[in-house]
Amino acid sequence: MKKYFSILLVLALGGFTHAEQTTAPKTAGANKPNIIFILSDDLGVDILSCFGSDQYKTPNLDALAAGGMKFTHTYAAPLCGPSRALIMTGRYAFRTGAVNQDKTAEITPEKETMMPKILKEAGYVTASFGKWGQFGLPPGVFGFEEYLNFKGSGIFWNTQPKGKEYDLNGKQVELKDKEYMPDLMHKLIVDFITRNQDKPFYLYYPMSHIHGDILPTPDSKEGATDKELYADNVVYHDKLVGQLIAELEKLKLREKTLIVYVGDNGTAKGGAAMSTVGGKTIHGCKGSMLEGGSLVPMIVNWPGTTPAGTVCADMIDFSDYVPTFAAVAGAKLPENVIIDGQSFLPQIKGEKGTPRDWAYVQLARMWYVRDMNWKLNEKGELYDMSGAPFEEKLVPADSADPVAVAERAKLKAALDKLNPAGGILDDGDGTGRHGGKSEKKKDKKTKKSKDETSEPSSE
Repeated sequence: MKKYFSILLVLALGGFTHAEQTTAPKTAGANKPNIIFILSDDLGVDILSCFGSDQYKTPNLDALAAGGMKFTHTYAAPLCGPSRALIMTGRYAFRTGAVNQDKTAEITPEKETMMPKILKEAGYVTASFGKWGQFGLPPGVFGFEEYLNFKGSGIFWNTQPKGKEYDLNGKQVELKDKEYMPDLMHKLIVDFITRNQDKPFYLYYPMSHIHGDILPTPDSKEGATDKELYADNVVYHDKLVGQLIAELEKLKLREKTLIVYVGDNGTAKGGAAMSTVGGKTIHGCKGSMLEGGSLVPMIVNWPGTTPAGTVCADMIDFSDYVPTFAAVAGAKLPENVIIDGQSFLPQIKGEKGTPRDWAYVQLARMWYVRDMNWKLNEKGELYDMSGAPFEEKLVPADSADPVAVAERAKLKAALDKLNPAGGILDDGDGTGRHGGKSEKKKDKKTKKSKDETSEPSSE
């Protein structure tokens, strides 16, 4: 008995080596479902064929959607740092301070309780393999027992300046010549789920794809054009999802594994310019407060639990993952803090649930609340979103249309209750990309400002 409790104590402290984890006894939560959260990078609704993309074929994700549920109104923050802070904390940016990329790095475990710690306390083994760079501290301090973390974003080969090495469980490891980072991440994931197949696990899988640099994949043909390479990256990321699903099937884990796949924000500018849905271009892209900045594709697949071939149009925002996964795991939410998200577990099960009335989106000192057909921003501008995601119409401020008047009042009440202006405010350049930059630093970097705001590895 003493030995058993000693093992549990070491687990809680994250002190097992890989070998020790493999031989550890099953936890009390062995019958709980596994949770795999796949987060693609810079991938909006215009990229997946199951969401109507005209340019790309994503058969594995299409099959995942066909066997599960598509969510058509899922809203992220428009940039990766703030959106990932939402995922991990379930709290809006004006509460956590993640209002821009740089301030996201100021989050600490003393200030915020993140998803892995919440699930770990419910008996889950936790791991993160992939992008983490927007958080200042490593994944381990927030509750991940195993992790790979590379510098910045969009790391694929060691020929990239930030691709020379990566952090593996606190140790710096060189990325080998001709070693493809996404394939390395996949190998570590397979190892993790194989070793932990008899325990409930939470796997956070923040992919490199399809963030820039847009480089050749192992399957790319020599001399491929930029447009072809972009498509290659879309296809390769779909291939990796298919390989992961195949491993789960091999281990007979599919029915006890909830898979959630989602993009972290809208498609980046270059990709958005090449992509259409039904011949139309999505209005806006990554980094903007237009629809295309935040509307992302989400697929949920849980065989035997989620009804296959279904579509859910309920509003989902990125704060909802914490309470949803906590409900799945039977975990307790952090006490004495406001959790902005609400669980959509009933919808995952095919039930009606309690859909949220609106989603909230913020970047820097820009924000809005969005319901199914209307949007109201921090300037008091009301938009008719009935033509979204292809257009959004500004409603005249003096409009007497009764529906518009009622919607304005409803959404204003929601914003007034949230009171973002009364929380932590952006101290950066207003784009949400940078924070706390002095005028001197700005002057010094004037000539590089264009590069700064489009640096592939910075967001």
